[in-house]
Amino acid sequence: MTNFKYFNKISFRVRYAETDQMGVVYHGNYAQYLEMGRVEWLRGLGFSYKKMEENGVMLPVISLQLNFKNSAFYDDLLIVETRLKKMPTVKIEFDYKIYNDKSQLLVEANTVLAFVDMKTKKPTRCPENILEQITLKS
Repeated sequence: MTNFKYFNKISFRVRYAETDQMGVVYHGNYAQYLEMGRVEWLRGLGFSYKKMEENGVMLPVISLQLNFKNSAFYDDLLIVETRLKKMPTVKIEFDYKIYNDKSQLLVEANTVLAFVDMKTKKPTRCPENILEQITLKS
């Protein structure tokens, strides 16, 4: 993980539709869980994806890594911990840990996203107001 103090935790229950016939969370759902963590991390800084897009900046995922440690099951309470890995530039990188309510580590993950100008479709620097909030919380 990182040296940044600010991190976010969210929790939610695994829904039946997110599991396979054995009641195990389908691996493809973890990308959505990470997105939930990122969205709430950003909201915790006082920003939203929606507002950022309204201001002409989007954040597509350019890298996703998942390291599965244990399985999650239907109706488990999951906790997603989201941490900024380093100060963003044109990219922003997050590390994640997903636990169950027994504090068992299920997944370690990493995503890299790029700030992209919606008009030009070209990379752009992280918005200054986001950098300011990260600095205040670090």
